[in-house]
Amino acid sequence: MPDYLFEPKIPSVAIAGSRQRFAVRRIFCVGRNYAAHAREMGKDPTKEPPFFFMKPADAVVDNGAAVPYPPQTNNLHHEIELVVAIGKGGADIARDAVVDHIFGYAVGIDLTRRDLQLAARDLGRPWDFGKGFDQSAPVSAIIPAEGRALPESGRIWLTVNDEIRQDANLADLIFPVADIVMLVSQSMRLEPGDLIFTGTPEGVGPIVRGDRVAGGVDGFGEIAITVA
Repeated sequence: MPDYLFEPKIPSVAIAGSRQRFAVRRIFCVGRNYAAHAREMGKDPTKEPPFFFMKPADAVVDNGAAVPYPPQTNNLHHEIELVVAIGKGGADIARDAVVDHIFGYAVGIDLTRRDLQLAARDLGRPWDFGKGFDQSAPVSAIIPAEGRALPESGRIWLTVNDEIRQDANLADLIFPVADIVMLVSQSMRLEPGDLIFTGTPEGVGPIVRGDRVAGGVDGFGEIAITVA
């Protein structure tokens, strides 16, 4: 019997303190949501509204994984991000109701084939091959929100081989969590299982085979991977 006739494996992320896992439906990502990062990418953060791109659900990778260096690139970059996990569906979610739709939070690394992304950008083409490749979305265990307020501040950081590369604060987000969830829900209905990567601060840069990449967001966990 052909493999495609079997029931497909559902991508999932660990849940802190639970044997259950969070089934992933879609992965949304916010581009250039920290002003300093927008500037390091040659953009003016005061003149652009937020924009979104997506990764396939099966791009998720568990904390501690060895992630193979992907093909067709000589410039693989790290991008540390706070990740929002949606637990209650909705469309046109009001800003003050966003907290009711969030299941929890995690830490993610948006791995990027920067050379492919920039080549596509310069030609006015989609970023899919630069952003949505295999194992391009490592995510830590989700910490359930359990009624806590939306995060407004907290250190976000990343190291490569114990050297600090990214170090900022969630307070630096141009569009905070409430705005991001509200805006995505205005374009398409959010459902349980959706993940939203909320953007990365400045300091993105290349990683190579053998590197150990680690990072975290205060109060929302840590993540570490190795580049195989």
